[in-house]
Amino acid sequence: MKYTTEITIDIPLDEFVRKLDNPDNMKHWQRGLVGYKHLSDTPGEEGAQMELSYKMGKRDMVLIETIIRSNFPYEFHATYDTKGVHNIQKNYFKDVDGHSTRWISESEFQFASFMMKLMGFLMPGAFKKQSQKYAQDFKAFAEKGVSVADS
Repeated sequence: MKYTTEITIDIPLDEFVRKLDNPDNMKHWQRGLVGYKHLSDTPGEEGAQMELSYKMGKRDMVLIETIIRSNFPYEFHATYDTKGVHNIQKNYFKDVDGHSTRWISESEFQFASFMMKLMGFLMPGAFKKQSQKYAQDFKAFAEKGVSVADS
């Protein structure tokens, strides 16, 4: 399953990257994030891994992020792996007018289990909706300092 989301954030590209590339900020725009830990000696570099822990309702989920391309301020690509799901995220960042940044995110989900394949087939909109929600929450945090951690 593949889809693309786009959003314009009303802050300059350099400020956008500073906020997005700081793992301590993730709690402000990734709902359900409980914590993270670096698994590599070189965080942020290609090949580096980080463990992300989420609580989604009553369900706990752990993802392993592996950076496959880090070319800030223009692009950042990573994979996210959890039981039965491999997600490839390709993120592109473009200066719009010196004051705004366009974030284009290409997502590809590969499912290993029958249940996850069925869920992806029956509910593809749920995955895109979650991606769009994260982008909207990042926009609110980056532009106005609104944190999902406060809710």
